Amino acid sequence: MTENQLRATFRSGDSATVRRLAQAEVERARAAGDPAGEVEGLYAMARVALRGDDLSRAAELAQEALDVAVRAGDRRIEERPRHVLAAVARMSGDNLRARDLYLANIALNEELGRPETVNSEYHNLAFVELHLGHLDRARELFAEGRARVFREGYRAFIPYLGVAAAAMATADGDAEQAARMIGFTDRAYAAIGQVPDPDDAGELANARTAAEKALGPDRFTAAYETGAAQSPEEALR
Repeated sequence: MTENQLRATFRSGDSATVRRLAQAEVERARAAGDPAGEVEGLYAMARVALRGDDLSRAAELAQEALDVAVRAGDRRIEERPRHVLAAVARMSGDNLRARDLYLANIALNEELGRPETVNSEYHNLAFVELHLGHLDRARELFAEGRARVFREGYRAFIPYLGVAAAAMATADGDAEQAARMIGFTDRAYAAIGQVPDPDDAGELANARTAAEKALGPDRFTAAYETGAAQSPEEALR
């Protein structure tokens, strides 16, 4: 089971298979003295815990993975556990800690020469700023990320831009736009055979609840269907 296969299985929404394969990978890696494999398995299990809203277990597994990486002296495999610890802070509402952790992980990914992951972590940082009430800063970070995705061709990140747009519209009190972006986002994830990561799933669910309450079922559905029919360029530019 390669790293990419394990992560793709998680993104497809099959948590049970991920849990089984990740546990097997941890056992294999420990027997083989392979810290990278052990970290990857623990990271996958931590993400499953996040999806199940078991934040304490996610933090425990991520810290265990980070400890393995630090002992191995390999900065490259520290990054994913650190990402999960930031996500735990964000999902638990500790936004100040989450901001510090995301900024540190952005710096680490820049050091490692991983621009696509830098983009992803800036996306996460924007949500933290949004929840801290810094709407202008969040708007700026989301706009910068959207420009990077189109400029650099990060097409797999298109659905995440929809999550950002829905959340921003919700914060702005524009329920019609939020509903359109939820429709666009649902279709965009389905088009690539994925489901949102746990933190983005929470953002999307919050936006959906607020838009449905503000619009009522008929207006929500109409706006949702409009968004679902839009291309990325129409919806996001």
